[in-house]
Amino acid sequence: MTRGQKKHLKRLNAPNHWMLDKLTGVYAPKPSQGPHKQRECLPLILFLRNRLHYALTGAEVKKILMQRLVKVDGKVRTDVNFPAGFMDVISMERTNEHFRLIYET
Repeated sequence: MTRGQKKHLKRLNAPNHWMLDKLTGVYAPKPSQGPHKQRECLPLILFLRNRLHYALTGAEVKKILMQRLVKVDGKVRTDVNFPAGFMDVISMERTNEHFRLIYET
């Protein structure tokens, strides 16, 4: 028996709205505990790397976040797996860009 929360998430079990392909790896980033449910959120690493193409790797995303350049709803977030949810505003300080997270159906 394992204790506590599962710490891994397989790519095939990830929500479909994350739009991850099946062949690029085995695991997907598991969202941290936060204000949105796991099935209704998008981790910051996926938003910055896969959607905005600000980084090529997870290490680059971590460096961006550790420089405290990204705000979610006006608060600086340094967690790579922070769950950004529906209607959250993600702001980039240096480029003065603001994005609102809305899902397409």
